[in-house]
Amino acid sequence: MRLTQGTFSFLPDLTDEQIKKQIAYAVSKNWSVSIEYTDDPHPRNNFWELWGLPLFEISDPASVLYEINSCRKQQSNQYIKVNAFDNTRGVESCVLSFLVHRPGFEPGFELLRSEDIGRNQKYSFRSYATEKPEGSRY
Repeated sequence: MRLTQGTFSFLPDLTDEQIKKQIAYAVSKNWSVSIEYTDDPHPRNNFWELWGLPLFEISDPASVLYEINSCRKQQSNQYIKVNAFDNTRGVESCVLSFLVHRPGFEPGFELLRSEDIGRNQKYSFRSYATEKPEGSRY
């Protein structure tokens, strides 16, 4: 199962050159860039680990790509994404987010069904990755 999360998630994985162009666009708009990673790919997991500090006032996309590649080396079995934030209105708003790395194996999700009041059915899902403890999921 291929996780679809972020701006370009329904497209094939971006190449480093395409990633660099997206970062160049973010830099041209004076957006701050951050890199995050996780081993829990649930779409409602908002608590990804931050790689280093957010990159403020970056002028060269190559420096962001360097940090992405460093994160890929250290966290090769994790999902890694890039976020860009626009603070022109005085509020940090995420305006761009996309995956730049996936683990070699994506376990997928389990659909859970439960009974509710009046014979209604409730559905939820969870990642198969969370069956194992954090840090040993892949």
